[in-house]
Amino acid sequence: QLAESGGGLVQAGGSLRLSCAVSRRTFTSATMGWFRQAPGKEREFVGAIKWSSTYYADSVKGRFTISKENANNTMYLQMNSLKPEDTAVYYCAADYYWTTTNWSPRYWGQGTQVTVSS
Repeated sequence: QLAESGGGLVQAGGSLRLSCAVSRRTFTSATMGWFRQAPGKEREFVGAIKWSSTYYADSVKGRFTISKENANNTMYLQMNSLKPEDTAVYYCAADYYWTTTNWSPRYWGQGTQVTVSS
């Protein structure tokens, strides 16, 4: 089970941090990541973390950071320098496999809305 929180409304240039709470097993064994889906668009990969290695889509590289906190089995997505085009529903996801090409995790959170105003 994955539970996101932290979405909201922010002005362009601002920051938000999303959280994804998971089970201990998922936290220690799975690759976890973030996807987003904007209105009228397909869901897209944002980034992922496998052990301590992180991977990001080009569109967010240098602005977004994924991290994990061991004490509370939580993954974070720190989003800085937000742009209106970052507006989307953000989903956390996890699976016990990883590929750098078309990763399709089986386990998903319910999503949290992020809206960036111009």
